[in-house]
Amino acid sequence: MRTRRVGDTALEVTEIGFGGTAIGGLYRACPREAAMETLERAWDTGLRYFDTAPFYGFGLSERRTGDFLRDKPHGSYVLSTKVGRLLRPVPDGQVPDHGYVDPLPFAVDYDYSYDGIMRSFEFSHARLGLNHIDILYVHDIGTYTHGAEAARVHLRHFMDTGLRALEELKSSGAILAYGLGVNEVRICLDVLSRAPLDCILLAGRYSLLDRSAEAELLPLCRSRNTSLVIGGVFNSGILATGPVPGANFDYGPASGDILSRVGAMEEIARTGGYPLAAAALQFPLHEPAVATVLIGTAKPASLSRNIDLFSAEIPDSEFDKYREHTVVQEL
Repeated sequence: MRTRRVGDTALEVTEIGFGGTAIGGLYRACPREAAMETLERAWDTGLRYFDTAPFYGFGLSERRTGDFLRDKPHGSYVLSTKVGRLLRPVPDGQVPDHGYVDPLPFAVDYDYSYDGIMRSFEFSHARLGLNHIDILYVHDIGTYTHGAEAARVHLRHFMDTGLRALEELKSSGAILAYGLGVNEVRICLDVLSRAPLDCILLAGRYSLLDRSAEAELLPLCRSRNTSLVIGGVFNSGILATGPVPGANFDYGPASGDILSRVGAMEEIARTGGYPLAAAALQFPLHEPAVATVLIGTAKPASLSRNIDLFSAEIPDSEFDKYREHTVVQEL
């Protein structure tokens, strides 16, 4: 599989990467056997970039990702995880509900300070069982997760001391790159205007349907040579399922307007003779600032199906036809 460089670093990531949310049990239980089979299928199909986070299953995704990668040769893959959340053990009846089914028995505390990032980095090594992590993302630091007031506090802690932790880790060789892992554009603009970032993992804001990153963030990333790692290419599912009853967009039920837009997109794909999901998967990679697109699944068959979609032949001219049906959100 082809690779692309991450920013100004020496890292090369495959154009399709593996996102570790689903193997952490997001929205539905994921038995360990299914998780390991899916990771094995990802490796067999040529994926060599793996992303996880402490938040995914409250440590479950990191444990499974590390168990899978432990016997792979050093340097044969790229691994990223995230900082900003620290896990705290709690009694079984006090495990919070963040959408994960059968997570590990922990609660989440936010900490974007120097000490918080260094502790998170150390704890991730222990959960992974690995002695190297290539990329660290600062996870969910903006208003989308915290609200405006708390987000200002977290951003101040990060800019005052947390950024220094990432700089020290990179300069020492403990990591090779760092950036943000978020679902919103504004926080990316705010941080990137004040500090250099190697990469940004952006979920749901640069897709066939949602072009929120296009006007300001893409030009800024190009000028700063900051790579984008794109998650959420199906916008919570609707670009894979189409505008069916119960379709989801942006982590919730799709509105009538979104259903109508996706219906028009589905007709474009049908006329062109290819699946809408194939166009959704391939679209971000037409942007040079995009290094990779993440596939998040806990089913080997779903992963294979997405790889096939990535290989579908779609003329470049097709993608312009979708523009009139896109949305831009103020996030």
